[in-house]
Amino acid sequence: MIRRPRYVDGPGLKEHSISSDDVFSLKKAPGKVLVVGASYVALECAGFLAGLGYDTTVMVRSILLRGFDQQMANKIGDYMEQHGTKFLRGFTPTRCDKQEDGKLKVTYQPKAGGEAQTVVVDTLLLAIGRIPETRWLNLDKIGVKLDKLGKILTATNEQTSVPHIYAIGDVASDKLELTPVAIQAGKLLAARLFSRSQTIMRYDLVPTAVFTPLEYGAIGLSEEDAIKTYGEDNIEVYHANYRPLEMFVAERMVDDCYVKLICNKARSETVVGFHILGPHAGEVTQGFAVAMRKGATKDDFDMTVGIHPTVAEELTTLDITKSSGADSKKDGC
Repeated sequence: MIRRPRYVDGPGLKEHSISSDDVFSLKKAPGKVLVVGASYVALECAGFLAGLGYDTTVMVRSILLRGFDQQMANKIGDYMEQHGTKFLRGFTPTRCDKQEDGKLKVTYQPKAGGEAQTVVVDTLLLAIGRIPETRWLNLDKIGVKLDKLGKILTATNEQTSVPHIYAIGDVASDKLELTPVAIQAGKLLAARLFSRSQTIMRYDLVPTAVFTPLEYGAIGLSEEDAIKTYGEDNIEVYHANYRPLEMFVAERMVDDCYVKLICNKARSETVVGFHILGPHAGEVTQGFAVAMRKGATKDDFDMTVGIHPTVAEELTTLDITKSSGADSKKDGC
């Protein structure tokens, strides 16, 4: 099922903008860029464009990386801002006019209302999500129910409102929009349908990474969701700022890299949330995903011998809790 980029309503915004589908096929350098959106796609695109030396601004309506841990999301935004990416927070674009010299004048206004402002750029990149192309399937004719965005409503076993029809991947409502997730869900569905398997896809412990300039890896619940699920009194967060060995010589990333484990105290400190910012975060996260699926506790992490000096080792030496109020900064490598 194909999903098309979603566009902002307003004169010229669709006609004069590009999406992440187009950014690698431009016929000329993008020049000064305005990225609209706060998704991982928006921040990843903004990150590499700024890294290539282009004047890049991100326009954010509300929060960064909705659905992800907000402490981590804000740390990513702070890091990007410190390294050249500009942010316009609390604004939405309302129109885009192409000028005689080919540049784009984008008009935007505060989300809460107020006086409109303008910015002139060479490239307008919209990264505000995608919409599924389900409308051409006439699913309503056979009773398949959709959500308000046009995604197909499914049960935990990928079954739709019509018992013999299943939906997997990005088209399924409230499911993670990641290719490996769709592949795994498809394999498990096929095994249930044709090999008498009982195994269903677990969406709660899917490892994921955001490839922003400060890489982010996550498994399980955000701190906000953990508190909502288990109650603040039942949550303990172990955390630390750390500095990768390779950054000591270069004198970089003094306080930027950060890791935290969110634990359920009521269940022997089972780790329900894993979050890391820093180099190779995706690689580190993939490795620990197996332990998380097996119900690893904080003690399991503590009893694991770390490989020195690696980033992953930081997960085996966490001893500072948020509740203690102690400084999370660590000395040495």
